[in-house]
Amino acid sequence: QVQLVESGGGLVQAGGSLRISCVASGRTFSWYTMGWFRQAPGKEREFVAAITWSGGSTDYADSVKGRFTISRDNAKNTVYLQMNILKPEDTAVYSCAQRSGAFTRMGRSASEYNYWGQGTQVTVSS
Repeated sequence: QVQLVESGGGLVQAGGSLRISCVASGRTFSWYTMGWFRQAPGKEREFVAAITWSGGSTDYADSVKGRFTISRDNAKNTVYLQMNILKPEDTAVYSCAQRSGAFTRMGRSASEYNYWGQGTQVTVSS
């Protein structure tokens, strides 16, 4: 079965940087579009970024564009989210997700992703 395991979260000061990772297992990683989502306390889960199976295309929420970078290493079955110029409003649990179908387009809706990790906490202090 598909498993996604995130790591790299933590506490960082505003203006700082953090890179979180997600290792996938269970099927051919390089066939599947991946996404990052986040959920802050009392708020709905929101789209952060997505990357196609080859890594050739990416998509970002307006709130993180220019500050966050999504990338993947298919040889390591890993997707990354590099987060720079972090703000207190970036504080949330960040989860990676994988689309169910192979070679599909990127999506911004959580319902388009069938597999989820447990999440990693990112806290940005002011």
